[in-house]
Amino acid sequence: MKRKIYYDLINWKNEGMKKPLMIIGARQVGKTYIIEEFCKNEFKNYISINLLHHPEIKELYSQSISANEKFIRMCAILDINPNLENTIIFFDEIQESEELISALKWYCEVDIPFKIICAGSLLGVKLKRFHSSFPVGKVEMIHMYPMDFEEFLYAHNTGEYMVNYIQECFENNKPMDNIIHEKLNNLYRKYLCIGGMPEIVKNFIDKGSNILNIDRKPINNIIDSYLNDMNRYVKNKNEATKNESIYKSIPVQIGNKSNKFQYSKIDKNARKRDYESSIDWLLSSNLIFKCCKLDAIKIPPEAYKNNDYFKLYMGDVGILNTMLKINENEIYLDKPFIYKGEIAENYVSNQLIYNNVSVYYWTTSSNSEIDFIIYNEDGIIPIEVKASNNTQSKSLKSYMNRFKPKYAIRISTKNFGFENGVKSVPLYAAFLIK
Repeated sequence: MKRKIYYDLINWKNEGMKKPLMIIGARQVGKTYIIEEFCKNEFKNYISINLLHHPEIKELYSQSISANEKFIRMCAILDINPNLENTIIFFDEIQESEELISALKWYCEVDIPFKIICAGSLLGVKLKRFHSSFPVGKVEMIHMYPMDFEEFLYAHNTGEYMVNYIQECFENNKPMDNIIHEKLNNLYRKYLCIGGMPEIVKNFIDKGSNILNIDRKPINNIIDSYLNDMNRYVKNKNEATKNESIYKSIPVQIGNKSNKFQYSKIDKNARKRDYESSIDWLLSSNLIFKCCKLDAIKIPPEAYKNNDYFKLYMGDVGILNTMLKINENEIYLDKPFIYKGEIAENYVSNQLIYNNVSVYYWTTSSNSEIDFIIYNEDGIIPIEVKASNNTQSKSLKSYMNRFKPKYAIRISTKNFGFENGVKSVPLYAAFLIK
């Protein structure tokens, strides 16, 4: 399946691959698949070394010998010609060896024909809790996420045509043909049901994209693997338990009327200091995303975010709906139900964050709230999310009167358009917001 990160890998190659490349992302988002595709397609010689399958390489890099000696011995162990041109080595599950991660500095600085790319499960957590000397400035990093809605469309036969049409309407604020608009709204609701995990998307496409044929078992298996991972790279068993407690609470937390994460939803006696480490673990694993409140609408917004007042979103909307145990028909048939708006909000947060957009939100004591605030070349832009075509909003009108942004964005099931300073964007086109 087509993944947009492939273009980032090509850019790395075209820029000379001076630094080893590290791909960071949650388990099952497709890191190994896309790296293998890239290595096979773009290099004459491709060597894959999974440290879980090669404990002898992990043991080698733990020895107190020079990085050059480790490289020579590794080539001998694996029967690799160290002078082979047009060769790339893929170190998978590299988090298993801090010493190998530290050795990436040597791979960056020496003149050998090999190029290095690496990835691993919970690599973000491992790097956050690194004990060795991390090669700062010697490694290029790219974050990888589940498939966004654009990639979901590419998985269908008419994907590229649809994406081009959506982009044209988005850029020109031109209403889309109503029949196609409704077709895309239906596809959006299917995406809500299954999410963007590649294995799940492929299974769905292979079964004819029939919503009645959704197999929840693979999604539940992924959730189970995430829960099992929460015992790794932790300070103690207590932290692992807290990791799981927070993760399981998020589907309920997104419905908080207080517009913020509440520790009391985990335990009535819970305190911030008791759970900070676990929230940091989950954020580093890319299983969840954080959106902080802004204390002021000023540039740069990053300087005015309130780290104590925040929301947490699930990293994949399909996993969210599976954990909420919502029947697919409720979503696909667009029925009214509790959490409908919150699910749409989580979906939009995913599409923005997959685009590497920094997201914030804004609220007042009078319960006026803007779902997302972004900062781009047009300044600070408010984004409101609606799960349906009911787009009335006192909060957005109040915000615009007070702060007078260049324009606002309203994301809903309505067609494209621009009226009274508000850019209307269908939910299926959220992936185009940069």
